[in-house]
Amino acid sequence: MKLAIVTAFPPSKVTLTEYGYHLVKHFALKDEVDEIVLITDHTEEEKQIDFDANCKITVKDCWKFNSYANIVNIYKAISAEKPDAILFNLQFMKFGDKKAAAALGLMLPMIFKIKRIPTIVLLHNILETVDLEKAGFTQNKLMQKVYNFIGTSLTRLVLQADLVAVTISKYEYILKSKYKKKNVMLIPHGAFETPEEPSYDLPEGPKKIMTFGKFGTYKKVEILIEAIEKLRKTSKQEMEIVIAGTDSPNTPGYIESIKEKYKNVPNLTFTGYVEEKDVPVIFGESAVVVFPYTSTTGSSGVLHQAGSYGKAVVLPDLGDLGILVREEGYRGQFFTPSNADSLAKAIDAIISNDGYRVELGKRNYKASCSLPMEKIADMYLEQFHRIKNKNFKNGMSVV
Repeated sequence: MKLAIVTAFPPSKVTLTEYGYHLVKHFALKDEVDEIVLITDHTEEEKQIDFDANCKITVKDCWKFNSYANIVNIYKAISAEKPDAILFNLQFMKFGDKKAAAALGLMLPMIFKIKRIPTIVLLHNILETVDLEKAGFTQNKLMQKVYNFIGTSLTRLVLQADLVAVTISKYEYILKSKYKKKNVMLIPHGAFETPEEPSYDLPEGPKKIMTFGKFGTYKKVEILIEAIEKLRKTSKQEMEIVIAGTDSPNTPGYIESIKEKYKNVPNLTFTGYVEEKDVPVIFGESAVVVFPYTSTTGSSGVLHQAGSYGKAVVLPDLGDLGILVREEGYRGQFFTPSNADSLAKAIDAIISNDGYRVELGKRNYKASCSLPMEKIADMYLEQFHRIKNKNFKNGMSVV
């Protein structure tokens, strides 16, 4: 199989970059994949292909965030390569945060379905489950209705693909019931890596309370800093706050504003962008991983990463996070969203009880091992073969 994968890819800062990296990495190890054509966004630096591969990897650096030319450039790149199948790694703001640019990019799965190339869309979020105000899109009620109308229209476009894979069962139910479509399937997110079981020991020094992601919209670090400041007044534990990651594309300058606001807070570390090779270190040194979210917009890659490294987590029981914990076997200490006192108590429950911390870490490691990315890649390959066989039976030639 010659497989085209449309995705952001490191060192890109566009959303779903990390997922794209690990998805490509595991497809590249499959014997039945002869070549991967990586249809990725433009970066000044070379793409980070630093893993073993059993196949040829061809990089087509052909699209840019918010470019109206993406639909043409991606179409030309894929048509020239003539792949046997195409996988789109998408969410609704994948190709841009401008409505027209985003919409044009999301037309591509339909176009290649018409060209009769087996096409699967991995859709990480659906607007029906996003709180547009809390997620930082708009507070205007009229604009929320406009966004929902546009979202419904774009969803209908995406559903023209041969198959739309979603990572949460609730998404599958909504798409099938609202849009009356049968070409929707649950394929879990999967754990990026499944390292050997960690020792669960922590390095000497302050216990690192870490959060990881793109911040500023529904992921806000003020509550974490304030919770630790409250906890420092009552706890004997030494703690370091680690903010690992960058601004959300929708909130440029957010991290810098936090640095200035809390410049007098001791043991507060900002790592900036974390390269893939440094991810194991960031997670490995952490005592607990915190999710300071007020809303959710899809399955959490960070939760799966935390599980892979055997970490205890503190998270709000809301939306997709709550569903993931229940459906995939993860465990964590819950707190009330936007409540610093509740977050402080949740963190304290873990760092003051080493046995409980290790218990949570072991449970999360076990959950991540049950769905490794290797198995997820096999599920996609199985569906590509099913689509190809269906097209063959229907007398459709693949271009």
